[in-house]
Amino acid sequence: MKVIFAGTPEFAAVALQSLHQAGFEIPLVLTQPDRPAGRGMHLQPSAVKQFATAHGIEVLQPLSLRTDSKDPQRAEEAKAAHARLLATDYDVMVVAAYGLILPRATLDIKPCLNIHGSLLPRWRGAAPIHRAIEAGDDETGVTIMQMEEGLDTGPMLLIERVTIGAQDNTGMLHDKLAALGAKMIVQALQKMQQGKLEAVPQPEAGVTYAAKISKEEAALDFSQSALEVGLKIRAFNPFPGAHGSINGVIVKLWGAEAMEADSAAPAGQIIAADAQHGIIVACGDGGSLRLTELQKPGGKRLPAAEFIKGFPLEGLRFA
Repeated sequence: MKVIFAGTPEFAAVALQSLHQAGFEIPLVLTQPDRPAGRGMHLQPSAVKQFATAHGIEVLQPLSLRTDSKDPQRAEEAKAAHARLLATDYDVMVVAAYGLILPRATLDIKPCLNIHGSLLPRWRGAAPIHRAIEAGDDETGVTIMQMEEGLDTGPMLLIERVTIGAQDNTGMLHDKLAALGAKMIVQALQKMQQGKLEAVPQPEAGVTYAAKISKEEAALDFSQSALEVGLKIRAFNPFPGAHGSINGVIVKLWGAEAMEADSAAPAGQIIAADAQHGIIVACGDGGSLRLTELQKPGGKRLPAAEFIKGFPLEGLRFA
């Protein structure tokens, strides 16, 4: 079976590697254009491009696949990409976190399967892992679906569940789901080869949308409950990194745990910041949150006990 692969970040690269190791022929890979990254803001290839290049697989990086784009350059690149797809001998396209919309013209060439990091129809959209943690979900998973024009609306082909641990953050859960999705897409294609892959329509009930994460969301509001603030810290680790402001200094918070003890202190007030108690902050529901890992501007992530040695917090308050 010949597979065209479309994806961009590490989540997708894990699946591409799995398909390659399973022996599927991959004549072409689609990924987003190189982006500036790092302190020098030099152009960096995506994780998918790095794997494809290292294994001699042809890479195509159009700005868009929509031939009707109003941007002439994007439209021309999309036409060239469409012509390349039509000229390629393949059986199926696998898509994982590609980041570009696949138009009807692309979907109509050959079957397109998508690796989606949620239990559809819950958390359709761009950031299903972040939103599942932020919402306090007990479980999530991976759905292999057949793509159609709607946003993650296509029929389901395979689905597997994963428990969200009490301390799981987005980085941890991402790695679990990436590995699971990589295993499942190989299974799905093997079933397709055997004519045993069955499509099941998504249920109409339970649809939610996982909007793209914005950096503006990372500012914490300690007037929320300790549970809500703690979930947000876990959800935004490693990106974009939840933060609070102390005397005008932005402090990133990478780890926290809600405490059972109630507090009468105003929301955001640091109740304790010492070696015995750790860093404890009052929240809006009368609850409190113990911060376990913090980072000041230009510094490293540090455990709470180490952080307060160079950044005394006792008596201060998060704005």
